[in-house]
Amino acid sequence: LQVAFTAGSVMGFTVVGLGLLGLGSMFWLLSIGRTAAQATQIMAGLGFGASSIALFARVAGGIYTKAADVGADLVGKVEAGIDEDDPHNPAVIADNVGDNVGDVAGMGADLFESYVGSIIAAATIGSKSTESGGAAMVLLPFWLSALGVVCSMIGFFAVSTKQEGKGWDIKLGSLMWALEKGMYLAAYLFLGLSALLIWILFDSAFGWKIYCCIVLGLVAGAAIGKVTEYFTSFDFGPVSSIKDRAYTGPATVVIQGLGVGMISTVAPTVILICTILACNALASSYGVSIAAVGMLATLGITLATDAYGPVADNAGGLAEMAGLGPEVRAKTDSLDALGNTTAATGKGFAIGSAVLTSLSLLVAFKAQVGAGLDFDVSDCVLLSGLLFGAMLPFLFSALTMISVGKAAAEIIEEVRRQFREVKNERTGRTLREAIQLASEGQTIPEDEDVVPDSDRCVQISTRSSVKEMIAPGVYAIFAPLLIGFTLGPRCLMGVLAGAIVSGAMLAIMMSNAGGAWDNSKKLCEKLKIKKTEQGKACVVGDTVGDPFKDTSGPALNILIKLMSMVSLTIAPLLKDDRGFGNEDWENWYFGLIPLGFGTAVTTVLMAKQVLTWKDPLAKTREQDAAKVAGGEPS
Repeated sequence: LQVAFTAGSVMGFTVVGLGLLGLGSMFWLLSIGRTAAQATQIMAGLGFGASSIALFARVAGGIYTKAADVGADLVGKVEAGIDEDDPHNPAVIADNVGDNVGDVAGMGADLFESYVGSIIAAATIGSKSTESGGAAMVLLPFWLSALGVVCSMIGFFAVSTKQEGKGWDIKLGSLMWALEKGMYLAAYLFLGLSALLIWILFDSAFGWKIYCCIVLGLVAGAAIGKVTEYFTSFDFGPVSSIKDRAYTGPATVVIQGLGVGMISTVAPTVILICTILACNALASSYGVSIAAVGMLATLGITLATDAYGPVADNAGGLAEMAGLGPEVRAKTDSLDALGNTTAATGKGFAIGSAVLTSLSLLVAFKAQVGAGLDFDVSDCVLLSGLLFGAMLPFLFSALTMISVGKAAAEIIEEVRRQFREVKNERTGRTLREAIQLASEGQTIPEDEDVVPDSDRCVQISTRSSVKEMIAPGVYAIFAPLLIGFTLGPRCLMGVLAGAIVSGAMLAIMMSNAGGAWDNSKKLCEKLKIKKTEQGKACVVGDTVGDPFKDTSGPALNILIKLMSMVSLTIAPLLKDDRGFGNEDWENWYFGLIPLGFGTAVTTVLMAKQVLTWKDPLAKTREQDAAKVAGGEPS
């Protein structure tokens, strides 16, 4: 546990360290000869850069890891009946590499974006505030984040456990407490030190209202994590209900999982609503933004517990591939079981922080361009923007889901080909025959074993992820540019609001449904029914859930933050010299530039058959049909 957690802490402290170093040094340099408002406006560019890279890391990483995972599961577990990390599976190396690409690098980039975005939003709103102590309001998010780093470092040393590795018989609650006590210690220390900071900077009634917002943000993050744990841990009813539905086949597993994901949106939504309303009542929009900073202040240790999961998962995979003894697998299984839960709670935390950060960026955008404009939600222009914005998360999710499906189809076909064609040169034994002997418990001498070509699957995943991430990235960046320059800031406000509302619900549903499907499969492994029809039905559900929880769902966090950050970055171009926002359709011709660029990219992607309904395996099928017609085995 401590080895995996220490490895995860490298990611956690790297993210907060680089984020705070970059923001602090840039703000210090930009403040020379400029007002705080001017400096924070320029710093939006840093947030835009973080958002852009986070989008590509999360989308490309998600497509990479889930294409390999889906291919390895469907052909390996369902068709061949082999274990998850059997070295005979050609896709298993790509699957393990994908854990690092998607769940470590992708999650780190996602939360780095939230961390940076929340500080920029709070500082921007603080610079526009008319309250007394405006300078302190600008500096507060930087100081809070610095305190959070120190508290996370202290909390890191509190993580330990006396539990022994007993495989699936381990008490997940006891292992979870080993990680949680470090997070709770960091949180309590942060609350104490932030109270001292508020007293030093403000020492007024308004300052203590801000402190209450900090507490609310921290509590909301912990509460959302606990709710996510309930819906995704196999210790509770939702996951058990999916396992029970597997008795009647994969279809009912999928139906039940979707239902669990949908109902799981209720509690996080209520928590976020209560937090937003309370913070707004206490300190207006600045309170909401500082709540996001409070939620992310101890990100160093929170992200460490999240990155712990892929490390434990990969350790289990390496133990399986190396043929290590059952006592090693028992320890890695214990860590892996907890890793699934920490990953799910981390995704819930990421969604909650993304909503608060996006809302803060939305308020900062309004503060930049809102002078002289009316933002009545019943206005047709705003309503049109709301509808367009609500559609974008569905378009984004569709593109990423389809991308995973296409890439997984190529991997599946490649794995099946290797099962048929890859042979041991000395014995002539095929890979599938070697798998059958290994499944029967027979020991295969090293010189008679069949080694798969794993490099080919890694190549397919890499090529597909880089190619398929272009369309979602282009549409996410150019949608706010198109609407902002063509229709104006009022419609863009509607687009951002619609995307935040729609994207938050879809992200919670997809992440929790995917996590519940995943742990229903783990529950079957715990109950030793994974190779029964019930267990295979849960594997199918887990395969459906893989792109839900690790590709489309998490990428929506970045979509809503990226769109808000792009809007804040272009805000100076959407108002006149007097600071008044542009009217509807004013300077609409500038919108033709992003429209033309987006159309050109779409045309190229269609010509290259990246955006297509065609079967990616059409040529392979034609070749197989020709072989059958010629009397050859396909």
